[in-house]
Amino acid sequence: MNQNNSVITDDLNFIHSRLGPDSKKFENATVLMTGCGGFLGFYMLQYLVKYAKKLKIKKIIGLDNFIIEKPEWLVHLEENNNKILSIHNFDIASDDMSKIEFSAEVSFVIHAASIASPTFYRKFPLETVDANVWGLRKLLDYYNSDALKGFLFFSSSEIYGDPPGDQIPTSEEYRGNVSCAGPRACYDESKRFGETLCWIYAETYNLPITIARPFNNFGPGMKLGDKRLPADFANAVINGRDIEILSDGKPTRTFCYVADAVVGYFLCLLYGKYDYFNIGTEKPEISVKDTAKLYVSAAKDILGNDLRVSYQKSDDSEYLVDNPNRRSPNIDKARTKLGYDPVIDVEEGIYRYIKFLSQETL
Repeated sequence: MNQNNSVITDDLNFIHSRLGPDSKKFENATVLMTGCGGFLGFYMLQYLVKYAKKLKIKKIIGLDNFIIEKPEWLVHLEENNNKILSIHNFDIASDDMSKIEFSAEVSFVIHAASIASPTFYRKFPLETVDANVWGLRKLLDYYNSDALKGFLFFSSSEIYGDPPGDQIPTSEEYRGNVSCAGPRACYDESKRFGETLCWIYAETYNLPITIARPFNNFGPGMKLGDKRLPADFANAVINGRDIEILSDGKPTRTFCYVADAVVGYFLCLLYGKYDYFNIGTEKPEISVKDTAKLYVSAAKDILGNDLRVSYQKSDDSEYLVDNPNRRSPNIDKARTKLGYDPVIDVEEGIYRYIKFLSQETL
């Protein structure tokens, strides 16, 4: 990782400025994050480390089984901050929490230990279920005490399945249209059951559990080999290749830049009571083909590449099975209760992402 990457510096400062006085709740806290080596861990851990002294954080603990890989950025982050940050190769579903130093002192838990890319959770379906169900329950049992100040469970907008048009933008109260069998079921249904576990523990033990439902986040930290659309497009343009769309390009999404999303996730963590929130951006709802055009434009401005967009068919017969046609959140609830208000539009976010990648390859 380029330690002088200007996009990282700007984004971490942006996150801190948007959190405002809520960040004071981290004072004297030990923070635990599972799935710390993933996409969202990239900014969440870097923010906690960078501002640890100012926020008066005592300790940051990262857990991950690194089933896909242990990223280089995480190795460097730990090496340079080993007094405040400790990283452990740990399977949240089967390993013993009591073996982790300082685990008993944790007051904030971020449970992000789940594969989120369809390509990879289809390769590891049981591991995906284990993290979202058994790993979650282990954490809820271990931190079932008054010492817990905040517990964030990363659910997913995929729990809504493919909503009908009258449910888009989708509010938190839409109950979903999800298949319990098929290539996406291990992820979608384990997230839904994970939410049920959170509700049970909040009701039974009055635990401060808050659920975040991410909507199509993208940006720095998303590996080029992630196999989700933003990463595929970024991988193509950063390597000077034309973008290939493996569909007709008509499905639509609202893409939320990661710095905006991370603000929402920290607000969820610090909320300190049971609730569930869509975290994403409401507009614009943009087609896949128009999203590709924005990547081509950013590649031209930043890299000087003249690229095209083409349409192909995937060799994977299940590539588009149960893929939602539209995905757009209603975030009125998060805006009202959390003060969450994303401001980075998709065009600016794509520009930042490509600029970040260009600086990483210098």
